[in-house]
Amino acid sequence: MQDMVVDPAAHNRAAWDRYVQEGNGWTRPVSTEDVERARGGDWSIVLIGCEPVERSWLPTDLTGKDVLCLASGGGQQGPILAAAGARVTVFDNSPRQLGQDQMVAARDGLELRTVLGDMRDLGAFGDAAFDVVFHPVSNVFVPDVAPVWRECFRVLRPGGTLLAGFLNPDVYLFDHEALDERGELVVAHKLPYSDVTQYSAEERATKFGADAALEYSHTLTGQIGGQLAAGFVLTGFAEAPHQSNATAPYMSGYFAPRRGQPGFTARVAK
Repeated sequence: MQDMVVDPAAHNRAAWDRYVQEGNGWTRPVSTEDVERARGGDWSIVLIGCEPVERSWLPTDLTGKDVLCLASGGGQQGPILAAAGARVTVFDNSPRQLGQDQMVAARDGLELRTVLGDMRDLGAFGDAAFDVVFHPVSNVFVPDVAPVWRECFRVLRPGGTLLAGFLNPDVYLFDHEALDERGELVVAHKLPYSDVTQYSAEERATKFGADAALEYSHTLTGQIGGQLAAGFVLTGFAEAPHQSNATAPYMSGYFAPRRGQPGFTARVAK
């Protein structure tokens, strides 16, 4: 059933450009009021679910820190971190998502760099270029995650921090229509799951719409083991429910390991 001609990066770039036009929740920029509060030290950003990330997971003082917001366009996390004092680069596959960050930066007088590209290839950046990589739930849109972790490790400085959120792969066990339309947990898919291998192009168009972004589940070996294989050490862990999903009463929908480069001094989140 695999569709051999699909280019996931090109397809998902077009999909997210459309999502910006449609006002998807992850494309809506922060307000000027949010930016002003961040300038005054009152800020938060989301890594998984709807809860703000633990402030202790980030440097106590972001002033002058080089932060890469990886696959994190949309005018949300990047502008807040820039207002808090960081030197921010937002890297994303969607020009329109990056346009949201550019709009906020122009509107509110922020210094913020945007770079277009595939999260699996950070060749635009030199080695040891960043103190923090902030990577919210987005690697669901690429078929392979090992290159993402290798590139994150390469661009982080010794002692740097990777904050990465991802979906619990078990969410993909269930039939989409039963889950979304009736709230029923009907096991239908073998893991790891892929829209491309599970359905033909015609079936995808019927179930999700022809222009919907392609999604791929990844094993925990690929997610957590892949980060370890890239050289990271584990310094924290969090999980959260998938609040818009019928699985929420039964299991966590999101995971977020906090990783450090060797030389990182771990702080335990309370």
